[in-house]
Amino acid sequence: MTRQNRYDLLVVGGGINGAGIARDAAGRGLSVLLCEQDDLASHTSSASTKLIHGGLRYLEYREFGLVRKALLERETLLRAAPHIMRPLRFVMPHMPNLRPAWLIRIGLFLYDHLAKRELLPGSRAIDMRRHPAGAPLADSIRHGFVYSDGWVDDARLVVLNALDAKERGATILTHTKLVSAQRANGEWHAQLQRADGSTVTVCARAIANAAGPWVGSVLHGALGADANHSVRLVKGSHIVTKRLFEHDHAYIFQNPDKRIIFAIPYEHDYTLIGTTDVAYRADPAHVAIDSDETRYLCDSINRYFKHKITPADVCWTYSGVRPLLEEEGADNPSAVTRDYRLEMDNTDAAPLLSVFGGKITTFRKLAEEASDLLCRALGSSAGAWTAGKPLPGGDIANANFESFANALAARHQWLPASLARRYAHAYGTRAERMIGDAQSLDGLGAEIVPGIHERELRYLRDAEWATCAEDVLWRRSKLGLHVTPGSLDAVTAGLDRWFATAPAAPATPAAPVEH
Repeated sequence: MTRQNRYDLLVVGGGINGAGIARDAAGRGLSVLLCEQDDLASHTSSASTKLIHGGLRYLEYREFGLVRKALLERETLLRAAPHIMRPLRFVMPHMPNLRPAWLIRIGLFLYDHLAKRELLPGSRAIDMRRHPAGAPLADSIRHGFVYSDGWVDDARLVVLNALDAKERGATILTHTKLVSAQRANGEWHAQLQRADGSTVTVCARAIANAAGPWVGSVLHGALGADANHSVRLVKGSHIVTKRLFEHDHAYIFQNPDKRIIFAIPYEHDYTLIGTTDVAYRADPAHVAIDSDETRYLCDSINRYFKHKITPADVCWTYSGVRPLLEEEGADNPSAVTRDYRLEMDNTDAAPLLSVFGGKITTFRKLAEEASDLLCRALGSSAGAWTAGKPLPGGDIANANFESFANALAARHQWLPASLARRYAHAYGTRAERMIGDAQSLDGLGAEIVPGIHERELRYLRDAEWATCAEDVLWRRSKLGLHVTPGSLDAVTAGLDRWFATAPAAPATPAAPVEH
């Protein structure tokens, strides 16, 4: 086995937990290889409700520890990546038949005070007849509350963690599946398979199994191991409609079944509505919304809004399978904890760490705790470091995105305002790297499809692992939502054609060689 094929840590899974662990471990000096069977964030981690939040409703289940942990992370993350995250105010209309006002006030008081806030304002009661958020709602709704949480571009969060891991020395292999791994002589010998069927063998002193919905199948299949914990698969589906309201607040709606539904301003012209909680037993790779879920989400919105929606108003849907930590006695999927467990197996001096459960808000803390365990097992004394470090593009002065975006537009006045704004949001300070020496739109290269120039595609391919139209339109961005349905096939074909014919990026020197 060559030195090129030896690593301290093999991370299995390119979702938010895997990418976060790879970043943290690489920053502590471990040699890291991450393998992902598909694209980064191609499953659960790009199918969230896009929120950085403490989880107000978890207070009802007395999960105070989880809520506090998540609340502590909100502002840490907002400072780390202000280009892909932003504070967001949420409006909760009061429905006396569902929860009494005093209970809501107690919950919001706890939410405000379980963790220190510096960026986010606290909660307050509002008169819906006078607040802008009351205008779209039924006239019978007269009172409500407003509180703070955060919004995040979830798929880009994963990519930025992987990018930081790479720049700290990690090797990131997408479209590469762990086939099997065996312990031998105090280390793991792992067989990886690329999309073209070719295989490579690598050795690693430890493995982190962060395969999300596949954590159990990787454990029992590829690794031949058992665990004390397991996950319950729960499908969460979302719908997107044309914009249902003009203001910049989001809504949190209470349902008679005690679930809550969010309605969130999305991609300028749309409203994101979700999520459902449905037990799921099929292949997580092929999850999709069903008609009952669509109707449920429409009905939930229609209880509150004057303007009613139907399934015909849905522009786009997406679904993900959440791997929730299995607990005894939690029959209702909504009651299953969103906390996580890290299970370490140190058999034969070749550690195996498996991640069960978790939520996007707590990924950094999860990665920190995982790296603590792994470093201890591998004899490294390197300590935690990610709490105060920005993600790539996030080194924006005072985390003031508006000032940054205005300055970027002023430096590149030849950029259309909407394009400059999109670059600022997507890439933060890395936008200058992508723009490079261009002094005009022509300098960005050919416009392969409307709004996407060749220079951006080269950046996404060479720096962010994009390999096809779907990666660009639905994960590195949500530009697919803005393409008219009649032209989406043509746009997709044009991008795929570019990826198939454009000169390939240089090979990554640290990638394992074939055996």
